Amino acid sequence: MHKTDSKTEAGGFEMGLNLFSESPVEKNFSICLLKDKRVTSEGQLLQNEEKLAVWVLTPQIFTGLTDDEDIKVMLQGTFFWKVKTYQPQKQRLYRLLEDGMSIWFETRFKKAHSKHIFSILHVEGVREGYQSEGLRKFGGSFAEEQCFTIVFRGKRKNLDLAARTGTEAQQWVRGLTKLMARCEAMSQREKLEHWIHGILHQADKNKDNKMSFKEIKNMLRIVNIDMNDIYAYQLFKECDKSNNDRLEEYEIEEFCTRLMKRPELEDIFHRYSGEDCVLSAEELQEFLHDQGEGEEASLQQAHHIIQTYELNERARQHNLMMLDGFTMYLLSSAGNILNQAHTGIYQDMSQPLCHYFISSSHNTYLTDNQIGGSSSTEAYVRALMNGCRCVELDCWEGSNGEPIIYHGHTLTSKILFRDVIESIRDHAFKHSSYPVILSLENHCGLEQQSIMAHHMKTILGDMLLIQPLDGDLSKQLPSPEQLKGKILVKGKKLPEDKTDPRVSLISNPEEEMQEEEDQRSTSSLQEIKPLQARDAVQISRELSDVVVYCRAVPFQSLSDALLHQKPEEMSSFSERKARKLIKDSGNLFVRYNTRHLSRIYPLGLKMNSSNYNPQEMWNAGCQIVALNVQTPGAEMDLNDGRFLVNGRCGYVLKPAFLRNNQSTFDPKVPIHRSGQHPITLTIKVITAQQLPKLNKEKSSSIVDPFVRIEIHGIPADCCKKQTEYRLNNGFNPCWDETLMFQVQVPDLALVRFVVEDYDTTSSNDFVGQFTLPLPSLREGYRHIHLLSRDGTSLSPATLFVHIRCRKM
Repeated sequence: MHKTDSKTEAGGFEMGLNLFSESPVEKNFSICLLKDKRVTSEGQLLQNEEKLAVWVLTPQIFTGLTDDEDIKVMLQGTFFWKVKTYQPQKQRLYRLLEDGMSIWFETRFKKAHSKHIFSILHVEGVREGYQSEGLRKFGGSFAEEQCFTIVFRGKRKNLDLAARTGTEAQQWVRGLTKLMARCEAMSQREKLEHWIHGILHQADKNKDNKMSFKEIKNMLRIVNIDMNDIYAYQLFKECDKSNNDRLEEYEIEEFCTRLMKRPELEDIFHRYSGEDCVLSAEELQEFLHDQGEGEEASLQQAHHIIQTYELNERARQHNLMMLDGFTMYLLSSAGNILNQAHTGIYQDMSQPLCHYFISSSHNTYLTDNQIGGSSSTEAYVRALMNGCRCVELDCWEGSNGEPIIYHGHTLTSKILFRDVIESIRDHAFKHSSYPVILSLENHCGLEQQSIMAHHMKTILGDMLLIQPLDGDLSKQLPSPEQLKGKILVKGKKLPEDKTDPRVSLISNPEEEMQEEEDQRSTSSLQEIKPLQARDAVQISRELSDVVVYCRAVPFQSLSDALLHQKPEEMSSFSERKARKLIKDSGNLFVRYNTRHLSRIYPLGLKMNSSNYNPQEMWNAGCQIVALNVQTPGAEMDLNDGRFLVNGRCGYVLKPAFLRNNQSTFDPKVPIHRSGQHPITLTIKVITAQQLPKLNKEKSSSIVDPFVRIEIHGIPADCCKKQTEYRLNNGFNPCWDETLMFQVQVPDLALVRFVVEDYDTTSSNDFVGQFTLPLPSLREGYRHIHLLSRDGTSLSPATLFVHIRCRKM
């Protein structure tokens, strides 16, 4: 990199001395540009004082919300009933803590008291009234306006609460909504400072707002760092300016500041800023160009970044950036590894449905395993709110003439078909406006089939598509754009020229045999009912009539389907059958999927509801690759990574070679590249920050982290490489290791970053991960914000890497 000898007029140090010489304060600012990396003018000192309110042990609520009436009520605390059975438990006091981000409540069990706290950061949403399964079932003893539900991220169950009055419920609903919005707008820096405050508060055992060396050592263990006692004490004494063996106020801040230093960021900053420790707009532009920003790396963009992220007002006025501002920029979404242009809807949504990967769920009703787990309407809500666009309904004969949904012949609990349809109506388009497909697995007789059709028509109303667009079935499927706000039903359909509503259909013998085989394999438990001889294959006219574009038909062969299958007809394949088609007829299966929808489902013999690798199916262009979304793991990480982009709308446009019906692409033969441009991907794993502690019960347990990078794509591209592990440091481990990959088909590939805790005697423990499509990965120095096993944020945990992509 070429380094300029002097700065330009906008940020030149020689000119800068004159610019800042108008007053003693301004002169102090300019001198400190030369002497220190941090600006210490009076203006910056004021900023430090404001920042200290977060860093010291006394927490402070969000600026701008202290006078809010709803927040004041939450700070005082309110008594609620927790609704989970027909007989509510005793009232509990719920109170917002002074940090503005934590809710405290106390429970009693057999005269024992237990205090609990949950973070606003873990709250996904708040629903008013009877808008949860729990409140619809058990909330009848309270007026609807007294009730609300707190919905958590990940797998944590909803919290259903009832207030003494509707006014109190409304105050908390409004207050939580405001706090969630504020948390959503927090910068990575603010999240980090909140995290530090929480750690300090936890380590301050006697709550005197001072830190002894013993408490400092406890804090270091909490933040996952095993620091040498001699070095730790030396650092402690250097910060103990009052020399009283206690750190307080600014001494605590100085200790934390030293602990939080990022030498790797300082090195990068000084490489571009030079000796004066300040970046001009031109130097920042040079950095952006080296980052691979291309034409976007304009001087105007550099000015915008400085005005957005620089903390010091005087520096902003002169278009200069200090180290703290540079750090904030790299920790922001602008420094994220994910291309921010891909976080909104950026793809063409006007192509046929079969040209898209569609986020899909199998056994959507389950919250746990498929043998004895619970069925819940909340599982549908969570799937839909996470962008899932194809959900499964296993429909069985119920009592009182009402169809039910559960995993047949197992001990899973049962829910009403009607309740599921109501939940779908209420949440289908809250997250994404693109069409939802209801995949019906129908085991009902004719009478209850008609009831199913009636419920869908009356509950869904105009959302339910019951007629082809423009009145007829065209030569190709409609697009997601054309079907916005519509719900489609996938199921069997009667021939149009038949009037008898009790026409028997020839169902898919192979698929039925597979399902029976899967169910037999799980029927060894004595409590499970024996498999019935065969499910009825008669379809009522009413249920048939709601099937339009997703007509389920038997699959005979690829050659037969390519000749005779209509665009609106589709087939389902077990993961085993799909693998066989890919292995034996990869290119034909690709061509089939350019014209027709195909649904892939997991084998039922997996008692723990584990998943298959969805990448295998995407490689052949399969659209509806259904997974058990209630089962976290690497497979769901890939699924979340695939649908991370395009606004998380649940539809991702397939690469061009998977949309061309004359494609020569075959995933198992990479030589047929169909216009692909292979690349060399070089990833330098530099550092990690604030990795979570795995064994919180054992204070001495510190992680030994290493990073594994996985490429998931066609078989020839699949590869895993990893760094060495770093002993006893989950706080700021440094690797500086470079891993290189050659990718033949980058348009299909996903990149998964995994952090694990190395163990010599047992399997390594999962720490965090992040997965994204390779085409959405940005070059240069990037932060990766890690996710937990269930996909929730591990903030402020990050990886810091450097990325380069070069065509081979």
